[in-house]
Amino acid sequence: MHVSQIPPEYLDAFVGFMPFYAVFMVAVFYALRLYSSIWQFASFSELNRITVASLATAVFHTAGITLFLQRMPVSYYIIGAVMQYCLVIAVRFSYRYITMERARRRQDGRAVRNAMIIGAGAAGQVIIRELKNSGEAEARPCCVIDDNPNKWGRLMEGIPVAGGRDSIPENVRKYKIDQILFAIPTASAEDRRAILDICKETGCELKSLPGVYQLANGEVSLSRMKPVAVEELLGRDPIKVNMEEIFRYIKGKTILVTGGGGSIGSELCRQIAGHEPGQLVIFDIYENNAYDIEQELRRKYPDLKLSVLIGSVRDSRRINQVFETYRPDIVYHAAAHKHVPLMETSPNEAIKNNVVGTYKTAYAALKNGTQRFVLISTDKAVNPTNIMGASKRLCEMVIQSMDAISKAGRMDLLPFLHAHMDKQIDGQIAHDPEDHMAVDGMDGKHPGLNMESVKNGEHPGTQFVAVRFGNVLGSNGSVIPLFKKQIEAGGPVTVTHPDIIRYFMTIPEAVSLVLQAGTYAWGGEIFVLDMGEPVKIDTLARNLIKLSGYKPDEDIKIVYTGLRPGEKLFEEKLMAEEGLKKTDNDLIHIGKPVPFDVEKFLRQLEELAKASYENSGDIVGMVEQMVTTFHPAGKHPEKIIAGPHPAADSALDEVAAAKEMA
Repeated sequence: MHVSQIPPEYLDAFVGFMPFYAVFMVAVFYALRLYSSIWQFASFSELNRITVASLATAVFHTAGITLFLQRMPVSYYIIGAVMQYCLVIAVRFSYRYITMERARRRQDGRAVRNAMIIGAGAAGQVIIRELKNSGEAEARPCCVIDDNPNKWGRLMEGIPVAGGRDSIPENVRKYKIDQILFAIPTASAEDRRAILDICKETGCELKSLPGVYQLANGEVSLSRMKPVAVEELLGRDPIKVNMEEIFRYIKGKTILVTGGGGSIGSELCRQIAGHEPGQLVIFDIYENNAYDIEQELRRKYPDLKLSVLIGSVRDSRRINQVFETYRPDIVYHAAAHKHVPLMETSPNEAIKNNVVGTYKTAYAALKNGTQRFVLISTDKAVNPTNIMGASKRLCEMVIQSMDAISKAGRMDLLPFLHAHMDKQIDGQIAHDPEDHMAVDGMDGKHPGLNMESVKNGEHPGTQFVAVRFGNVLGSNGSVIPLFKKQIEAGGPVTVTHPDIIRYFMTIPEAVSLVLQAGTYAWGGEIFVLDMGEPVKIDTLARNLIKLSGYKPDEDIKIVYTGLRPGEKLFEEKLMAEEGLKKTDNDLIHIGKPVPFDVEKFLRQLEELAKASYENSGDIVGMVEQMVTTFHPAGKHPEKIIAGPHPAADSALDEVAAAKEMA
């Protein structure tokens, strides 16, 4: 049909109304932001806006041309509106189609991985779209796994939903999968662990979305997918604490964190800074760590009143100056030497830094009216076989002694702990009165301890507590960073013994426990975390190799190096003499303090400190006399068994039996 065949009245009406229609269409498209969209990412939202715009312009066109110019044939209104709608969609979405096709061809031309997506939900859909649409993606989606049977056999963004979790190994082989992407941020810890346990046996590289908050915030993307952390495979759920209770306890208070630049100390500072303390004081001897945490906190919390100080807890004058200047309400004492083999070769340094440093810091807290003092301890303090663990047990005893003295109001019992060796001048021994922790006027005598005053609670003073937990994943000196470096280097991964077991927790869990202990403290307690099942280090290493996409003993070798000095096959959470008492948090318990003679201990402590500063060769023997549960590895080799340890097997058996009974 030619234009000349159109009746003149219809053609004139069309031409006359065209300028008004064009102006109205431009206005509607502008109002609906159709000129602001990027055609390469045209989506369902864009389709909705095109539909609304087309309906609005069709109504305007029909009403306007009919009322003011000429009634047109019905076919004119329908065909015109449909053609406009289809052409607008075709122009915009064809551009996206061409872009996607180019990306697919570029992807096909590269050596990319075959990916399996776990989760046929909203997060999985976003991940599939990004894998398909991004020309830079290093993997192509091949199949989806979901436990909902109603989705099996269907397509999601053109990708088949191949089955549930039990079909993961089969589909890995079928689709030649290289990479598994876990995209169920709402999964429970139990389901997450169960699915990842299956996935790690496939030998594929694993990545996951860390949490449900990313789905809620619209932050689901390939860039948010992180390698699965080995702690996700631990045999328990993450510990949960009452953060509101902690917030009320911390808010507005001056808080001192010793060793604030270390793994535990820095995380303590992060969590404290987010709970509106009156002032946060970070004290550390290593300036690089202190500087790093200072910059991080100032950037994240610009209104935080923060003081970062350099110094040693072994320096009497310095630690007293800090307490007198800032008068902290709460002290978290994380400063310590923690490396077991290094302390075995430098036992005097373990005593100086851990025991004497704790004593001096605790003394300064007591002297300056600190409300609560929380010691960071370790499960290595239980029946220790190395000087580091024994020194931490001594630290716990220092804390329990300080708490008794605080309640009794008997600071005159505290001994001199010299900060330096006595100096010999003209043949005479000269004592520097500024180099010890003596009270002015104290004559060095040790009168009897007023236990009735302690029992009656007439002198609450400073409340001293200790917090004991196991190995911290990701902390300085932990096995995980070492294993990762060894895997990146192509192996071998070194494990001391195939049967060695440890309790593990994450840094945030450890810090949560420490903060919670501060709210529960009455004084003298040793708080213990229920860390669930002990984990074999060998299993941990193999899991980490599998999570990295390699096969243990094939791609990455595992080499057993033998137990290190002072190391034992298993760690315990509580000594045999201790019992457990529950708190409001089911995963946090209180160990019943082991009774000991406080006065005798303080006298021994004075001698021990003096011997350590003289670098005594008998320091281990002195510690053995003070800590009756300490059995040094060198003196009692039968305590460190090279083969499978019956106690280690018993610990694992007890856990398994408990689970069966539950």
